[in-house]
Amino acid sequence: MKWLTGASARKEFEQFVSELTAGLLRTGYLMTWDLSEAENLVQETLLRAAMRWPTIRGMKYRQAYVRRILVNLALDGSIQRSRTRAEISHDHGPPLDLLADVDGDAQLLQIETRSEILCLLAGLTLQQRAVIVLRYFEDLSESDIASTLGWPVGTVKSTASRALEHLQQVVSEERRSGDPV
Repeated sequence: MKWLTGASARKEFEQFVSELTAGLLRTGYLMTWDLSEAENLVQETLLRAAMRWPTIRGMKYRQAYVRRILVNLALDGSIQRSRTRAEISHDHGPPLDLLADVDGDAQLLQIETRSEILCLLAGLTLQQRAVIVLRYFEDLSESDIASTLGWPVGTVKSTASRALEHLQQVVSEERRSGDPV
């Protein structure tokens, strides 16, 4: 990679990638609902980051910049979806270690809850899911989400509000009917 000239630049980029990959993969999965597509998103994101590394290297918020590349790729459909939301089986969840960094026993206790969360997220639009994933899974502030998505803060707030309202409505309906989420 000619853009990673010098041992220190290459080493720094490799360290950056090792620290960021798991979070990018989690975000990519929650955006696409397909592990192989999430891996493709991460690969394309890291390739673009490598090509821009001389610029990114000096940035104060380089992780946010690279996360923005991933989210933009997911939102604009550059990485084609192999399955639609309707085709997603709620019986298939992500690999157990993808969404949480906890030990095995704790993971087993969280499977049902995680599955329910994934089912709820499946009912959101891609934009709503992006805001919810960035806010509650990546723990970004509204202003950081706005910066990541290139949206005004008000749009982030209204999108989050509609998404949370939809989630609350679905949960209420499921509780009334007695069906699991």
